[in-house]
Amino acid sequence: MALDAVERALTAHELRLPLPKTADPGVQIAGNFSPVPEHPVTHSLPVVGKIPESVRGVYVRNGANPLLEPQAGHHFFDGDGMIHAVQFADGAASYSCRFTETQRLVQERALGRSIFPKAIGELHGHSGIARLMLFYARGLFKLVDHGQGSGVANAGVVYFNNRLLAMSEDDLPYHVSITPAGDLKTVGRYSFDGQLNSTMIAHPKIDPVSGELFALSYDVVQKPYLKYFRFSKNGEKSEDVEIPLSEPTMMHDFAITENYVVVPDQQVVFKLSEMICGGSPVVYDKEKVCRFGVLDKYSTDSSEMKWVQVPDCFCFHLWNAWEEPETDEIVVIGSCMTPPDSIFNECDEGLKSVLSEIRLNLKTGESTRKPILSESEQVNLEAGMVNRNKLGRKTRFAYLAIAEPWPKVSGFAKVDLFTGEVKKFMYGDDKYGGEPLFLPSDYPNSVEDDGYILAFSHDEKACKSELQIVNAVTMELEASVKLPSRVPYGFHGTFIGHKELANQA
Repeated sequence: MALDAVERALTAHELRLPLPKTADPGVQIAGNFSPVPEHPVTHSLPVVGKIPESVRGVYVRNGANPLLEPQAGHHFFDGDGMIHAVQFADGAASYSCRFTETQRLVQERALGRSIFPKAIGELHGHSGIARLMLFYARGLFKLVDHGQGSGVANAGVVYFNNRLLAMSEDDLPYHVSITPAGDLKTVGRYSFDGQLNSTMIAHPKIDPVSGELFALSYDVVQKPYLKYFRFSKNGEKSEDVEIPLSEPTMMHDFAITENYVVVPDQQVVFKLSEMICGGSPVVYDKEKVCRFGVLDKYSTDSSEMKWVQVPDCFCFHLWNAWEEPETDEIVVIGSCMTPPDSIFNECDEGLKSVLSEIRLNLKTGESTRKPILSESEQVNLEAGMVNRNKLGRKTRFAYLAIAEPWPKVSGFAKVDLFTGEVKKFMYGDDKYGGEPLFLPSDYPNSVEDDGYILAFSHDEKACKSELQIVNAVTMELEASVKLPSRVPYGFHGTFIGHKELANQA
């Protein structure tokens, strides 16, 4: 009771002054960013057009969906993980959405209120320190169990070793199964049979040739601040490779090539001491120069890592990378975002996300960076992907969300990375969506862009959501699946083919 009284006083203190936009739930989860309840499977959904025969399996997309109404600060990234699934079979489609049953969600649902601190919305300034102390005091008195992780599993999803994994970079992944009927069921927190005892970022990479999974883990409190590891296609983990960093750094994404792993060490860092001064622990260090580290994928230590500086560059996401041995260069494709901390900290400057080609010369240690789109074609391009069968190899096309007006997505673009040509698919007036997923053709010897683009969209005027299926070659709409429930704007997704589904663990 005494701890509850402390929390009530703390919340009252926080709400005496207006919250910044980046922590105001009235801003962060307004409109179609607001949460929805779970939805059981609905079969035989209405379809306009025809679902292509090759689209067989299930499309899943992760997102943040707070179970409980925030009482204080809340950032969109703080919400509980919810997966939306559309299953395709015999030309028909079904839909369901379910929370990922994280340890955090299970405990808070039982208590009927939020009890775990919100990493971005609440952990700033003196009140953030107080909330951390309150949380650990509750753990000391066994009022809450924080020994089984505190992650929300709301960001990424990957299908690896016959398991669908839901991830956020503050915890282990969660294994989620897909039932034959198309429903979702959380199996539990997944440690790869006891092999993984640290967090794993939400953007691991699967090599399309070897079937291996490559990943990073970062720590904001103690060294080593960054570790790299991999799993064989059968799920056997390598030893950790410690990558020395002078300070804890946000490591949201990275890239692989055929032979290397490419790790960005960028300007958004964690300085917990800033909380003592009343600020946010997520800091844009303007004095730091961005650099990319290149390491052999099978190295057992980081002694051979080559670092190449790339000034004035911050990429929240990297879409692909490949080797060009004739020039001793690694080519990295990413969206360079300014200001780098605009997602986390309130600022007056408008966000820009410029699709860029970054070249790292391993021989000279120098770099170049240039925008891929011409000035006249420039738009904010953020969430998306390349053909996953070509990951780590030279690719011509990328499929990216048009993040305008930020933070909404008005359509998506197919970008020719060699020429800068852009072909757009726009959702229409008052319609917005999220990350486009490129589903490559399963026909042998098909060309790189042979396949379909899948994306959720939402009509804000009619309050109706649907799944668009677009021919990636022609950029013409093939089918639109009408959904029985509103689908909030979210994060990242994947597609699991019908043959893979049949082999689920």
